[in-house]
Amino acid sequence: MHKPLPVSQWLNAPRPDDTPVAWSGDRCWTLGQLRDDVSALTACLQQQDGDRWALCFDNSYLFIVALLATLHAGKTPVLPGHSRESLLDEQHALFSGVLSDRTLNVRGRLIVVDAARCSATGFTPLPAIPDTQVIELFTSGSTGKPERIIKHIAQLDQEAMLLAARFGERLSGCRVVASVVPQHLYGLTFRIVLPMALGLPLHAEMLTYAEQVAALDHAQRYLFITSPAFLKRLDTRLAPPPVAVLVSAGGVLTWESACVTHRWLGLWPDEIYGSSETGVLAWRHRQGDAVLWHPFPGVKMNPIDDAVRVISPLIREPEGLLLDDILHLEDNGQFSIIGRRGRVVKIEDKRISLTEIEQRLLALEGVCEAAALPVTRDGRQTIGVLLVLNDTARQQLCQRGRNAQILAWRRALQPWLEPVALPRHWRILDEMPVNSMNKRVYAQLQELFHENP
Repeated sequence: MHKPLPVSQWLNAPRPDDTPVAWSGDRCWTLGQLRDDVSALTACLQQQDGDRWALCFDNSYLFIVALLATLHAGKTPVLPGHSRESLLDEQHALFSGVLSDRTLNVRGRLIVVDAARCSATGFTPLPAIPDTQVIELFTSGSTGKPERIIKHIAQLDQEAMLLAARFGERLSGCRVVASVVPQHLYGLTFRIVLPMALGLPLHAEMLTYAEQVAALDHAQRYLFITSPAFLKRLDTRLAPPPVAVLVSAGGVLTWESACVTHRWLGLWPDEIYGSSETGVLAWRHRQGDAVLWHPFPGVKMNPIDDAVRVISPLIREPEGLLLDDILHLEDNGQFSIIGRRGRVVKIEDKRISLTEIEQRLLALEGVCEAAALPVTRDGRQTIGVLLVLNDTARQQLCQRGRNAQILAWRRALQPWLEPVALPRHWRILDEMPVNSMNKRVYAQLQELFHENP
């Protein structure tokens, strides 16, 4: 496998214009088309005030157009991680304008990006992208507020080199399909950066159902970027697609799901461990239940009390970063994942801030106190909440009925929360239980969900 192209050379490197970049259905976008589209949008952005532009896209080809145009124009791409209009309005101070592939009802500037541009002139190399230029991502923080994560372009290039060294030869001749969005670091790295760096055509659409995977063209071979949440919903009665390499990340893949995947595809999944803050940290090729994680070259795990601080070539802070996960470290540096610390949980492979859910609940009329917890029923984890209401809200609850009121609360939360973050289990309390130090004991609160209401 050839050396990965750095982001600054995705367009400027001397490659044929007819090099395929992305496809959707029967449509194929070439490198020449990408060069034209990026050049046009770069010129447009250079005329715009403001340095920070939010990228909100469903189509991955147009996402690449916007990402490269923003960088070549000397602007900062901001990935809010969603396209929900109410949240974009709430977060409008975080960016100067929005780039999207559809019309969004948001205040401030909106540029709708399309792929209809054509140019009859030759390609002129675009302004250089310095290694120090950054991309900003936002993810769920433990405080409930979006947490800003800054990624230098050099970090993305280095991450692509690490992954190419690990997977490169196996990916030769593959096309890239994915069931994850590019607005988070896992999708950005594996669905966008890696294929662009290695010259692998990528699917512009996201695969949402197993039927779409089964319908892949059998004349090709594929790298499938996915998550445990998708794999546990596989319909193995469908014809198996020609997947050559399957990468799963974003959550813990159960051994049962790994075995089902193997029986369907005839291959064992490769798993990636990391986070938006750290980038990729470790990998494992799952052929057994208790297979340990192997750190990537240069990654060092240092135990500190009950936590682990990680140092990595992809982490700019020399002291490293404290992990949210609880790890069991072996003497040889390999490790297993025991659990998770703090108020951020993984549900359906999405990072959900329990603090944010509580803050959204407190914004509802009549809610005086709120507590959010993960609740496991029949092997499935969802969100449960406990509420203390004022007198007016209690009277309304009695008048409307419990089910109608809960439905109204859920509808009020929908503009703000991911679907998997919407509470499924509700308890109304006279007062919130606390210990002698006036602090909530979440194990005690958890017991309130042991029986159905």
